[in-house]
Amino acid sequence: MTQTLERPTLAIRLTPMDVPVTRPWAEDEAARLAINAPAIVNPLLLHPGEPTEAEIAIENCSHHTLDLSVAASGSFPAEWCQILRSRQLLAPGEKLAAILLFQVPETFFEAAEQPQDSRHLQLERQGQLRFLALDPSGAQYLLRSINFTLYLRPRSLYLDFLPTLYREVDLVGRFLKVFEMAFEPDVHTLEGLWAYLNPRLAPEGMLPFLAHWVGWQLSPDLTLEHQRDLIARAMEIYRWRGTRRGLQLSLHLATGLPLNPPEGTVVSPIMITESFGPGLVLGETEVGNGAILGGTKPFHFHVVLRQPPGVDLDESLIRKTIEQEKPAFCSYDLTILPAEDSDRWRLSVPIQYPPPLVS
Repeated sequence: MTQTLERPTLAIRLTPMDVPVTRPWAEDEAARLAINAPAIVNPLLLHPGEPTEAEIAIENCSHHTLDLSVAASGSFPAEWCQILRSRQLLAPGEKLAAILLFQVPETFFEAAEQPQDSRHLQLERQGQLRFLALDPSGAQYLLRSINFTLYLRPRSLYLDFLPTLYREVDLVGRFLKVFEMAFEPDVHTLEGLWAYLNPRLAPEGMLPFLAHWVGWQLSPDLTLEHQRDLIARAMEIYRWRGTRRGLQLSLHLATGLPLNPPEGTVVSPIMITESFGPGLVLGETEVGNGAILGGTKPFHFHVVLRQPPGVDLDESLIRKTIEQEKPAFCSYDLTILPAEDSDRWRLSVPIQYPPPLVS
């Protein structure tokens, strides 16, 4: 809606960027009509949380230069309103385009303070634009003023589902907003339900439920990120449980050690080896690297971990992981080597997917 006012000194036009589809009917409309109050002019529709602009077109119709300033006031907080290009020198016939900008807090409907004698939220506010001129003596005098009305309305998404006839009724949008505020949080939760079921994205309070869902026991010894990773890969761990590959994967997740040697090296940070043989039998065994004095333990394996510089490995956590992942009838021994002893343990071929501990 555009209203043009002309005066001998200034020509002013206020053009709102967003106006009501139909003039909102206020609760005191009957009283206003009864006392013949002035008609509503220059309505501005404001949605809390969204900026609303109106253009103020000003033309100097006088024959002298004006030092013009624009000010706004009314029954609304001053911090809601801002005028861009509020002061400028206007030569005769020159035009000025100023911007009236309103920004209502997003929490207006939840935190609005009402007068003590009012039971209802004030959704209609009155305002006035004053155009002041500065004379050579420094005094200001009023050249023009125009009134405007602010309508504060929630933006309802549910109006898009109604025929055009109902969208033009102001009360319908306000009524639907009540249901929208009640239902939309649930709708957003359902739209993001997949994230609640993803251990790496779910809130911390959901982790015990997700862990129980896949039969995983949470450990207070691990960080939150470790717990998320273990729950997400629980099914993969179960699939390889009781094998060398499964034990390597579990140690990798528990300690953070890489599965494969770092690039440019042949040293495996996680080594799992087995020793088989009857021991030293004269006439059958040659003395050398493969010779074993005494027999070997059945179903026994060795775990050797190379500790990186600056990292302390938790031995109790490592033993707990091994006990959980190894076959029940197997025994083992554990060696944790510091970084400087890594030259003693070099592999010619990195172990990626070794065979299982037991066939």
